[in-house]
Amino acid sequence: MAPGSRLRGFFIGAVIAGGLTVLVVAASIALVVNQRQAASGPVSAPASATASATASARPLETSGDVEVVKERRLGERRMELTLRSTALDDVTTVRLLLPKGWSRDSGRTWPALWLLHGGLDGYQGWSKSDVEEMTENAQVIVVMPDGGKCGSYSDWYNGGDGGPPRWATYHLKELLPLLESRYAANGERAVAGYSMGGQGAMLYAATGSFRAAASFSGAVHTLMPGADVAVFLGTTAGCFGTDWKRIWGDPRGDREVWRAHDPYHLAGRLRGVRLYVAAGDGRQRRGELFGDITEELAGKAARAFAGRLKELGIPVETHFYGGRHNMTYWNRELRRALPMLLDSVGAK
Repeated sequence: MAPGSRLRGFFIGAVIAGGLTVLVVAASIALVVNQRQAASGPVSAPASATASATASARPLETSGDVEVVKERRLGERRMELTLRSTALDDVTTVRLLLPKGWSRDSGRTWPALWLLHGGLDGYQGWSKSDVEEMTENAQVIVVMPDGGKCGSYSDWYNGGDGGPPRWATYHLKELLPLLESRYAANGERAVAGYSMGGQGAMLYAATGSFRAAASFSGAVHTLMPGADVAVFLGTTAGCFGTDWKRIWGDPRGDREVWRAHDPYHLAGRLRGVRLYVAAGDGRQRRGELFGDITEELAGKAARAFAGRLKELGIPVETHFYGGRHNMTYWNRELRRALPMLLDSVGAK
């Protein structure tokens, strides 16, 4: 039996013995295990809490500064940018997949598809999928930025003091304008992500910056019972030594900050955005020793989020299936959602 399977088995046994509280703890630690296997400033909302989503993606004013430290071509379509970000107070990397015929001096621009990675992963996370093959003939710039192993696609609260890391500010007010000013991207944008990246996709779509958004096994209800424990353990394991409350504060005393980063509570701002939400059930299948608690919780969050959208009369395409928390399923879901995402930005 693989070490990860033994660890999951231990925690599932603890769940049976210990009840609901241990279930949450087990799920959180399972998140760390599954993501590792799959991977082989006060803020009231991401970037702009008051912006309401509309069908038209709006340009954002730049905030701070970002410097291109290095630009590397890794093949006909792949390019990597090393950037020095004021918002992060650090150097970071973004990978681009460029459309055939791309040139910054061509006199034309292309729409962008942003793909956000999950927790404990990085900007290369989506490169483990078939995205390069899927988009081979699409006239779209695929943007795969780093979001931090436990960044949560948020400007961290830091006890009310703000300051770095400011992931939402970096992505939406530094990287996004840079791509449109220097790399021939235009204002037509779609976004998708898995796990933590699914949360990020919906948070960023809620700012009105994207025409379409897709979440695959996303953390789309962060105030669902037990989610605070998941953030605690995920941050502790993924960013060892980091105080988990730096991200959104205390979930009781700073509850409004948590609400401002919970896609479920921002659902009303997604009106006019084309949406796709998918997740598995995490149940044990024939031939498997254990189920997948992480995906089980992701599935519950996804169903609650989709239900909230429907209550508000906001259309959403859903796909709930039997499956686990790994790239096998996220690759499949990207393939299912891709036609809608490309169509939303006019990419042929």
